Amino acid sequence: MDYNNNHFSDENKETPAEPTPEVHESEQQEEEFSTDKPKKEKKSGSKTGLHFFLGGLAGGLIAVVLIAVLLFSNILPLASTADENTSSDSSTANVVKTMASDDAEVSSNIDETSKAVVGVANLQQQSVWAGSQEAGTGSGIVYKKEDGKAYVVTNHHVVEGAEQVDIILNDDERLNAKVLGSDALTDLAILQVDGDKVTTVADLGTSKNLKVGETVLAIGNPLGMEFANTLTKGIISGLDRSVSMDTNGDQQPDWVTEVIQTDAAINPGNSGGALVNAKGQVIGINSMKIAQNAVEGIGFAIPIDAALPVMEQLEENGEIERPLIGISTASLNQVPPQYRSEIKLPEDVEGGMVVANVQEGSPAAKAGLQQFDVITEINGNKITTLLELRKFLYSDASIGEEVQVKFYRDGKLEKTEVTLTAKE
Repeated sequence: MDYNNNHFSDENKETPAEPTPEVHESEQQEEEFSTDKPKKEKKSGSKTGLHFFLGGLAGGLIAVVLIAVLLFSNILPLASTADENTSSDSSTANVVKTMASDDAEVSSNIDETSKAVVGVANLQQQSVWAGSQEAGTGSGIVYKKEDGKAYVVTNHHVVEGAEQVDIILNDDERLNAKVLGSDALTDLAILQVDGDKVTTVADLGTSKNLKVGETVLAIGNPLGMEFANTLTKGIISGLDRSVSMDTNGDQQPDWVTEVIQTDAAINPGNSGGALVNAKGQVIGINSMKIAQNAVEGIGFAIPIDAALPVMEQLEENGEIERPLIGISTASLNQVPPQYRSEIKLPEDVEGGMVVANVQEGSPAAKAGLQQFDVITEINGNKITTLLELRKFLYSDASIGEEVQVKFYRDGKLEKTEVTLTAKE
């Protein structure tokens, strides 16, 4: 059907027909007939209207009298009606009270969590002529208080390079903190401070039952301590997001982290702060955002369930123990031109990791790996980038495990067994 021609075209609109003279004549005749009616009929019409009015008034009076009789005879109890009205009002009041009570409880919990989010100041010496000065500030979460000490989790990049770290409490009091451990790959660090003046510890929840669309709040200190304990509200935009990270500043991704995506505003200074659910429980640690002019409302937080094992290791050992294979590697396209003649591969091999150096006494050295070997597979997992190699070693492998490594040497496929040891 052509809607343009049949419905929306001005040319095809039908204009109303002009009234024909016959219509006017008919109307005139009717008017003439009406004027010829006797005056007696007009009086009759007036009486009829008066009868309707009087009849309605009488009916209303009768209804009022009837209701009054029923009420006073207790056939229609007045108390019952009052009870129903009271019950209705009470029900409405209860709903409002419950909502207000729930909101107050949530606000109380979030308020308590807010008090457990502290400022973290990174102090560095800017010159030989001056003492340590603030190089930046972030946020941290007091998650534990034990034996007179309080423990704070924050991001690795918040304390990276610091010569001194201070914790800034809600009353602006500063406490000198000790960095117990820090890990670049997970972007987590653990600090320890004197617990005498720390009064609030955050309630750590779980991140395993989260749902997309769930309301969350980000708590932190955006743009420094001037806006301390700022709360921003949003939702969980995505779960199990894989984000590539450059931990050594070479503009190449060398680790992939699984994070929670949220549209709650996360700004510089929010790093290390809390992502909380509606109950005020910490379900994530704010870590990063996509900072591009064309991007808005994409922030990320480390799931608390993934962070807890790392936090425990950093608190106890000061570092994360990861398996070591003992090689320095580069992908095929990163090999300098002067060394490419040393690498011989079949034409159908598209990628792999070239061994640049083998550490003396390492598991790789004991397994017989050599410089210019091209590793293509470990335990059935294709290895074509440093990211894939690290992800296998740090996520799928364990210390003491024996893994099978397939590699090419002088164009021939070979394999060896490597027993992984702890990284020193």
